[in-house]
Amino acid sequence: QVQLVESGGGLVQAGGSLRLSCAASGGTFNTYIMGWFRQAPGKEREFVAAITRNGGSTYYSDTVKGRFTISRVNAKNTVYVQMNSLKPEDTAVYYCAADEGRYIHAIKVSEDEYEHWGQGTQVTVSS
Repeated sequence: QVQLVESGGGLVQAGGSLRLSCAASGGTFNTYIMGWFRQAPGKEREFVAAITRNGGSTYYSDTVKGRFTISRVNAKNTVYVQMNSLKPEDTAVYYCAADEGRYIHAIKVSEDEYEHWGQGTQVTVSS
């Protein structure tokens, strides 16, 4: 059973940047497809970005494409999301998610597809 711990959240002004990290333990990290999701107050949790097991492919929601970059370092059991040009509407709790991927090039974008979740880290963007 993999455990996920997010870090790197905080308060930032609009236009600023943050890098979130998600450290995994208890599993074989390179067998997991990884994703980032977020949930703003009063809203449903939504997909942000995902990355294949080997980091070879990524996928983004339209709302963050071009501003956020997901990456992973399998040797460190860690996935990241670099968030640039942040907007107040990016304010949310950000969650890291993992799910075992049978195929090295598979990617998942629905929260229903992910079995393992972190506790989340708060990102607040002030205007």
